[in-house]
Amino acid sequence: MNSISLSDISEAQVILKEVLVETPTVQMKSDRWEGILPDIKGGAIKMELFQQAGSFKARGAYLGIQQISEREKLKGVVAASGGNHALAVAWAAKKAGVSAKIAMPKATDEMRINGCHALGAEVILCRDIADAFSKMETCASDEGRTIMHPFEGRHMTLGSATCGAEFVTAHPEIDLFIIPVGGGGLISGMATAIKLIKSEAIVIGVEPYGADSMFQSLKAGTAVKLDKVNTIADSLGSPLAMPYSYEFVRRHVDQILRIEDDEMCKSMRTYQDILKITAEPACAAALAALVGPAKDLAIGKQVGLIACGSNISLDRYHAILDASG
Repeated sequence: MNSISLSDISEAQVILKEVLVETPTVQMKSDRWEGILPDIKGGAIKMELFQQAGSFKARGAYLGIQQISEREKLKGVVAASGGNHALAVAWAAKKAGVSAKIAMPKATDEMRINGCHALGAEVILCRDIADAFSKMETCASDEGRTIMHPFEGRHMTLGSATCGAEFVTAHPEIDLFIIPVGGGGLISGMATAIKLIKSEAIVIGVEPYGADSMFQSLKAGTAVKLDKVNTIADSLGSPLAMPYSYEFVRRHVDQILRIEDDEMCKSMRTYQDILKITAEPACAAALAALVGPAKDLAIGKQVGLIACGSNISLDRYHAILDASG
């Protein structure tokens, strides 16, 4: 397995420094948190939703495009995503002066589709995510475009590692980190960086019950594919784990917890009430775990949460919350 060192992370940070922002953290000290959080010693939230393109995905997408050859850049890149990866690739391609095609399900939030168009990407609307991946493969084969996978590969894990390094360096007091899990691209990198810098820290992943591919993979001892996915958190809706990111998770993540969709909805409301942010379900997942299945683990600890990204239209945001009651 390819390893990632602190030197690798530092080199990636140098590349990203000119184009990305070091996202801020918000401490959970306000009196408004009283009665909501478990009895933690303290905590901070890394606001990665304020990153370029609205999510942590911009880190890996930009590194991915920077690592391809000049000849490959001339042919362009292609991606398949209905989530934040689509916007990240569109943004990174524009920044690098590279042509991008994005295959997206027709049911994708209109804000994301329009955002990709605005960034200059060509959008191919598809029946569903499976059709989008098929169109991506065809486009790569027919046009020679380089595939930008949404979570698998060194560039995605390394990009997320820069996020983890920023967080643990800014808050060395944190001893429990809670990180959302979709395909594993975020947690594989963040956990690696956190453990390299503070080996005694505890890293917990959180997945929806309806999209628990990493939980099931760790249980099986190998990366697995789910028969179906059923969650409101489309950014966490990967139907499978893959070998590269899975291996980093196996080595560096202490536990994967699962949450219900309703728990994410409650935390979406909490973020709106306390921090005044419009969080998509995935963005609220870490908080949902803290006040849910991780609450006993968190007692007496300094806790770090990641608000991983949020690209959601107001119509969809309100529709999700209205449906949850």
